[in-house]
Amino acid sequence: MKKVFCFGELLMRLSPASNGKWIDTATMPVYIGGAELNVANALAKWNIPVKYFTALPDNFLSREIVEDLTNKNIDCSAIHYSGNRIGTYYLTQGADLKNAALVYDRAGSSFADLKQGMINWDSILDDCHWFHFSAICPALNNNIAALCKEALEVASAKGLTISVDLNYRSKLWQYGKQPTEIMPALVNHADLIMGNIWSAESLLGIETALQETKGATRSELINAAERSMAALHQRFPQANTLAYTFRMDSSYWAIMQQEQEQYISKEFALADVIDKAGSGDCFMAGLIYGMLNSKEPAQMINYAAAAAVGKLYERGDATHQSIEDVNKRVLGTI
Repeated sequence: MKKVFCFGELLMRLSPASNGKWIDTATMPVYIGGAELNVANALAKWNIPVKYFTALPDNFLSREIVEDLTNKNIDCSAIHYSGNRIGTYYLTQGADLKNAALVYDRAGSSFADLKQGMINWDSILDDCHWFHFSAICPALNNNIAALCKEALEVASAKGLTISVDLNYRSKLWQYGKQPTEIMPALVNHADLIMGNIWSAESLLGIETALQETKGATRSELINAAERSMAALHQRFPQANTLAYTFRMDSSYWAIMQQEQEQYISKEFALADVIDKAGSGDCFMAGLIYGMLNSKEPAQMINYAAAAAVGKLYERGDATHQSIEDVNKRVLGTI
């Protein structure tokens, strides 16, 4: 059976307790993640065949990680072993990925040191029918942006469906290129584009009049999303599915455009969120899951939004939700 191919850097997340408590206790949880791996984890959990590509050093830590991923039914045969270190990042418990508490330590990692010509994409993608990537990888350096483009060109030539998550990380775009110089050429390959009105502006130059959700009504947010999606579709007409999320202070919902029709998810109440990392990745996985299972658009967007909300109540980067868990949240019974 053909697989969903997820391309991206595996990261170790070190998660210190707030206010320096980790110093006194001399403990800091470590989670294995990375945006694309989080998608792979969710899909594997939901019985979708998945293949993961990253680069890791050939050492005992990598072998333990790969064994764990393999036990979760993730095909790790495409992982490239080279270099000397696994990328890491630090995120204070409970903080947002856009928070000042986020610290990256990814320079010189095995993945960051990859270059064009090192990977036989035609062979690796031969048993795949879907290619997923995010805007995080091209933010690392010129070589990774070029590598991503190289992989996408092969995936397109082989007729794979392509999805992209427009996750914008300002702290990563530090190598002399603006996102709008890099991302449009990559997004040109995408059939499914997911993000929000602000990431579309930061990464693709799709302007929005709204600078934040605070003070905006639901109808104003919907209108802003529709305007942004119209401009996005005009610029990238090959993308037949667009989806934006809105994570508010007390609720979460999403809007999707498919074949020029709009679908808005249920609005899910939020309270006492545990961990904000990986929620968007879970939403992305929900969309892919819905499309591969030929779900109706309304079902798709509700499943994806419910999966994202469920992830907010789990520790770590990857979700442990079953299909039944997500469906119960859609129905309001969890």
